[in-house]
Amino acid sequence: MIRVFYDGNCPLCSREIDHYRAVAPPGVFDWLDISRDPALLRALGLSQAQGLKALHAQDDDGRLHTGVDAFRLIWRHLQRWRWLAMLAGLPLIRQVLGGAYRAFAVWRFRRLGYAGRDC
Repeated sequence: MIRVFYDGNCPLCSREIDHYRAVAPPGVFDWLDISRDPALLRALGLSQAQGLKALHAQDDDGRLHTGVDAFRLIWRHLQRWRWLAMLAGLPLIRQVLGGAYRAFAVWRFRRLGYAGRDC
């Protein structure tokens, strides 16, 4: 089962995860809200602040995927999103999306008031 660690306090993040949850096949994902239970991250060696800075997903082999790679892992298992996982995996596109996601993640982290706080 793929474990997805997301910030339930982020309205945009929650809407997106709710959509994925609605279209996901049963038994593939475990959706874990780290804003409610930061202990979920400790087993992965992550602080709550690290977890809140980007989307994280753990695959069936225990590998941790972060940011765009976490989205690609999710998309590969959603029928109508597989094409996007493939497209986002192309080297130049992956690089551009990665940079855009990191910039968004920093902005979101600050906007939600996490910056400067010891989560």
